[in-house]
Amino acid sequence: MNEQKIEIPKFKIFDLYDIEEVKIEDPGLKNAINLEPKLVLKEYGRNVQKFGQAKVNIIERLMNRVAVAGHRGKKHKIIVGRATGKYTRNMKIVLEALKIIEKRTNSNPIQILVKAIENSAPKDEVTVIEYGGARYPQAVDVSPLRRVNLALKHIVHGSSDKAFNKKKSFSQALAEEIIMASESNGESFAIRKKKESEAQADSAR
Repeated sequence: MNEQKIEIPKFKIFDLYDIEEVKIEDPGLKNAINLEPKLVLKEYGRNVQKFGQAKVNIIERLMNRVAVAGHRGKKHKIIVGRATGKYTRNMKIVLEALKIIEKRTNSNPIQILVKAIENSAPKDEVTVIEYGGARYPQAVDVSPLRRVNLALKHIVHGSSDKAFNKKKSFSQALAEEIIMASESNGESFAIRKKKESEAQADSAR
């Protein structure tokens, strides 16, 4: 009896970008960056179970950050009309940015995004410890999931600031920020934030 081999179809994201050839070089982030191939990325919001965010595809996590580009800290300080709660509008911004990245770099934009996250994810940060009534800063290691979240947040914040009240569109600013972060360019907002966080941690050791 001959066994029939069932070929599983290879999915590209929105039938545009092949995600299977993308490599994560940072061993600490392999479990925190989800590159599961899907045709349409829609998890219906963030996954609120334990380590649930790691189950959401990295492109959708970037899109979710785009929706709250005005958040700084615990307050929504900057009101931006271009990014709303609409999935289609926010994902269109991300897909346009990926097209710009592909055109400028002639390479897979998902790989460029992963490289940007690896380069701009801080390894150390500072927390405040209270001991005997005194508060002092203490350097701590950052968990892989938080490293990815911080990198995505800084990439979106940097691109949002560059496009706010400017002629440049959000998609163009996002593409430029991702390309600069992937090259470890000092002009990148995310790279500056990473260096700042690690410098503060070094002084608090």
